[in-house]
Amino acid sequence: MATKGHNEVKESLREMTRIFRPKDPKKFVKEYVRKYHIMGGYEEELTSVVEHELGRMNSSVS
Repeated sequence: MATKGHNEVKESLREMTRIFRPKDPKKFVKEYVRKYHIMGGYEEELTSVVEHELGRMNSSVS
């Protein structure tokens, strides 16, 4: 995955996380990867992006 494309995927995933606020990050990423035809092998990294964004949202709400 090219750096520019990779950053765009991460940013898109962050935005979708803020919109949908998933309860299960792994399931959310799995559906995202399947729906948007992202190459395999990035699920763990993208899951950590979702978990980090959820953590940021929860800490800013408190």
